[in-house]
Amino acid sequence: MKFVHLLVCIGFGMTLVSCIRDEALNAEADIVSCKLPGDILKRDPIIENTKVTITVNPEANLKHLAPEFELTPGATISPASGTALDFSLPQYYTVTSEDKNWSKKYEVVCIMSGSITNYHFENVKSYTNALLKYSYDTLFENDENGNWSMDWASGNAGFALTGSGNMDKSSFPTSSTAEGKEGKGLKLVTMSTGDFGNKVGMPIAAGNLFLGWFDVASSMVNPLKATRLGVPCSYVPLYLKGYYKYKAGDVYKDSAGKIYDNVKDKWDAYAIFYETDDSVKIIDASTRFTNSHLISIARLSDSERVESSEWKEFNIPFVAISGKSVDEEKLKAGKYNISIVLSSSMDGDIFKGAVGSTLYIDELELIH
Repeated sequence: MKFVHLLVCIGFGMTLVSCIRDEALNAEADIVSCKLPGDILKRDPIIENTKVTITVNPEANLKHLAPEFELTPGATISPASGTALDFSLPQYYTVTSEDKNWSKKYEVVCIMSGSITNYHFENVKSYTNALLKYSYDTLFENDENGNWSMDWASGNAGFALTGSGNMDKSSFPTSSTAEGKEGKGLKLVTMSTGDFGNKVGMPIAAGNLFLGWFDVASSMVNPLKATRLGVPCSYVPLYLKGYYKYKAGDVYKDSAGKIYDNVKDKWDAYAIFYETDDSVKIIDASTRFTNSHLISIARLSDSERVESSEWKEFNIPFVAISGKSVDEEKLKAGKYNISIVLSSSMDGDIFKGAVGSTLYIDELELIH
C-alpha cells in the first residue's frame, strides 16, 4: 500500500508539472503603464487602445525622451522600453504578445503643457483600415516652430463601428476641408448611422471635434462617458473666438426616429475649464456642465446659434462658476484642464438632430 501511495504521489506530481509546463502563453499585447525618469511628467499618461499621450513640462527636451513601459505579462515591445527617441513627432511602438500570435501598434505622443492657443486646422492625417475599407481624417496642430503639438479628438472612430463610413473621408462626420476661411478648415456634418444605429437607439452621429480623447472600446455602451474632455492648461482662459458657417439639415428627429416639424437643428461651441486632483483627472461629457471641479464655462448662446452662408465671427466669454477661483500655484503645477467642443448638432450627444446639418469652423483662438 505504501508503494501504491508512492506511485500515486509521483503520478500526481508529474501531472502537476505537466500542467505547469503546458500552461498557455499569454495572448495579450497591451501597454499597461508608462513613466519617464525625473520630474518631466506634468501628469499621468493617458493610455488608450492604440495610443499613449504623455504630457510633459514645457522645459522638457522632446528631442531626447526615453519613456519606460510596463506591458501585459510576457509581452515585448519594439523599440525597447527606455529607448531615447525624438518626440517632437509622434513615435510608434509595436507590442507583441508572449505567444507571438498577436501584436498591436501604438502611437505615442508627447504634449507640452499649455503649448498652443491658436488653432488653424491646416494639418490633417489619415487613419485607414484597409481590412474594413474605411478611412477618416484626424486633425492636428503644430506649434509656432512647425513641430507637432497635439491631435484633436473626434467621434470618427465610433462612427466607424456602425459600418456607415467608407474610403471616402467625407463619408465620416468630422473631416478636413479645403474651403476654410484661411487655407484649410474644419467640416462637421451630422450623418445617419444606418441600420445598426437605428437598432441601438443611436440613429445619428453629429460631426464633432474636441480637446481630449475618445474611448472607442466603451463608446457603444455609453458615448457620453466615452468622450473624455480636457488637456493640460497653464493659463486662465477668458474668451473662445473663431469663425463659422452653418446650414441646418431638413428633418429634425429624436433618438426614436420621431420627426419634429417645428424644430430646427442648431450648432454648438463651448469650452470648459476645470481643476484636477487625484480623484478627478479628466471629466467625461456626462458631467461637462455639472461637475463640481468646473471653474468656468464658455458656451454659445441660443441667439448666436444661427445659420450663415458666409464666414461669421463668434466670441464667447468664459463665465466663472459661483464661488470658484484659480489657485496660481496649482495652475503652475499643471492641475487645471481645458477642453473645447464643436458640434454640428447641439443635441447630437443624445442623438437628436437633423441629418445633413453642416458646420464649418476656422481660425479658432483661446484668449487668456
